[in-house]
Amino acid sequence: MRKFLTYFFALWVLALVTGVSVAGLRGSLSRKPPLEVFPDMDRQPKLRPQTTTKFAGFADGLSSRLPVAGTVARESARELGEFQTGKKADGAWVDAMPVAVNREFVQRGRERFGIYCAPCHGAAGDGNGVTTKFGMAAVAKLHDERLIKMSDGEIFNTISNGKNLMLPYADKLDPQDRWAVVAYVRALQLSRLGKKEEIPDAVRSTPK
Repeated sequence: MRKFLTYFFALWVLALVTGVSVAGLRGSLSRKPPLEVFPDMDRQPKLRPQTTTKFAGFADGLSSRLPVAGTVARESARELGEFQTGKKADGAWVDAMPVAVNREFVQRGRERFGIYCAPCHGAAGDGNGVTTKFGMAAVAKLHDERLIKMSDGEIFNTISNGKNLMLPYADKLDPQDRWAVVAYVRALQLSRLGKKEEIPDAVRSTPK
């Protein structure tokens, strides 16, 4: 019994010393590198700026790379124009698209709309997309008066940054395509709400 108590006491003291050594020295300063049982990717290979590298992907051997073509820094967004933001210099929404609109442009918008917008808003823009069959009820109808009166710039901004349940599409559509979608949304609204008298004579007489 005495031998058992001796071993037990020795193990208890050893555990106590170990616990104090590990926990009691936390936060203290030391010039020795810490013992890392699980480094958790703390030590990763990387390229330091303004140095050379033998990485095969960089033919010039430079570690510092130029931004990808078309890259725009987030901090410089306020310096962008109407084409990229849908806003005027004073912060107001642009009333009309700052791009030339023609048949090809609207057709491009129709194509992009069918890929990114129709699943929720429906091919006709009536809010009856395929997602409504899976429980998504709050889908905007593009023929509502509120959206008809909305400026082109605000619609562009909604496509870019999203709104409510709608996710942003700036990472999927470049500004030109976003304006093309705006043009097609206007075409959908006219097709549903336009009057026969508003159709130019030259177009009205064109066979379907």
